[in-house]
Amino acid sequence: MVERSVAECVWRDLGRIEYGAALELQRELVERRKRDEIGDQLLFVEHPHVITLGRNGKREHLLGGEGIAFYETDRGGDITYHGPGQLVGYPIVDLKLWKRDVVKYLRAMEEVLIGALGEFGLEGEREAGMTGVWVRGAKVAAIGVHISRWVTSHGFALNVTTDLRYFQHIVPCGLTRPVTSMERLLGGDPGWERVRDAVARQFGRVFEREMSEVEVLCQT
Repeated sequence: MVERSVAECVWRDLGRIEYGAALELQRELVERRKRDEIGDQLLFVEHPHVITLGRNGKREHLLGGEGIAFYETDRGGDITYHGPGQLVGYPIVDLKLWKRDVVKYLRAMEEVLIGALGEFGLEGEREAGMTGVWVRGAKVAAIGVHISRWVTSHGFALNVTTDLRYFQHIVPCGLTRPVTSMERLLGGDPGWERVRDAVARQFGRVFEREMSEVEVLCQT
């Protein structure tokens, strides 16, 4: 067992990585977190074009997308799209050291994204009975998580400069609602690193963690 402060979380940007490789990596880190071999982690990635279906999803919400990778996953939620220009975050966090409450975790994830959007002058909002973040009636971020023995995996996807045309291949998260991106809302590219750093900063604020960027994947 590694001795550490319970208020620490390390983060790393893995760059563009295939969805399947990120999934395997998450599974490995979740098992290591359960054994307390590592502390809390936050991974940032960007995926090549891929459509994923959550455990509660409906295949009829897949409308097309020939040639785009497809995965069925164990996360919550319905169907969603990941692709270039989208900031995807995978927290590997032990909720026993925070709050053993799945709903509060989802709301906290929304609060992280709302806070990050606020740093760019955008007013993120929740929609009653739904999970995710909206701005001006359009969805800008999706959330879908999996929790095993209170250790989290999967996470959120924030549209930064995403090509929104790819969402025409699905009914996003089962909702016939518009989607948007920070680029569309701001009228220009907000900058990948600036957005990533804002999300990491807000994650530390909301979850009361001391965030530190690392070059190596895991800190022991």
